[in-house]
Amino acid sequence: MTQSTTGTFAPAQASTATRSGLAARLLRTSAGWDALALRIPAGIIFAAHGAQKLFGWFGGHGLAGTGQWLESIGLAPGYLMALLAGGAEFLGGLALLVGLLVRPAAVVLAFTMLVAIFTVHIGNGLFMSNNGYEFGLALLAISVSLAVSGAGRASFDRLLSGKGA
Repeated sequence: MTQSTTGTFAPAQASTATRSGLAARLLRTSAGWDALALRIPAGIIFAAHGAQKLFGWFGGHGLAGTGQWLESIGLAPGYLMALLAGGAEFLGGLALLVGLLVRPAAVVLAFTMLVAIFTVHIGNGLFMSNNGYEFGLALLAISVSLAVSGAGRASFDRLLSGKGA
């Protein structure tokens, strides 16, 4: 609220500084070149898993098949859940690969991994050999790390933040 010349209070207009402050926080990165070692493999893995769900690529079942399976394990409506999970993984994976909007993408990917761990894998124990949660946990850890550190030096986020590469 700001006080006008008449002494009344009116809502403050969002300033350019406030808007650019939000963009700066989303693009900010405290990481160096090391984040690239997390972004590239995780981006490939997430994008490929998303493509399986969305398009049926790489041996996946596409939206219809994934939606039916998600519905069968209690995530309804299955088609929408497949679209959300596949979209988060595919678009989030691409964001990690190019280093654009990595913080918000990583937060969405971390949430997606939490859902996968607790709805699909937790009852099977830790190990992947039993369809356990170890792989999901590793991807969750990478996502949380990137959400905290940002995209790093080799990223569009760094370029757009005005810091250069």
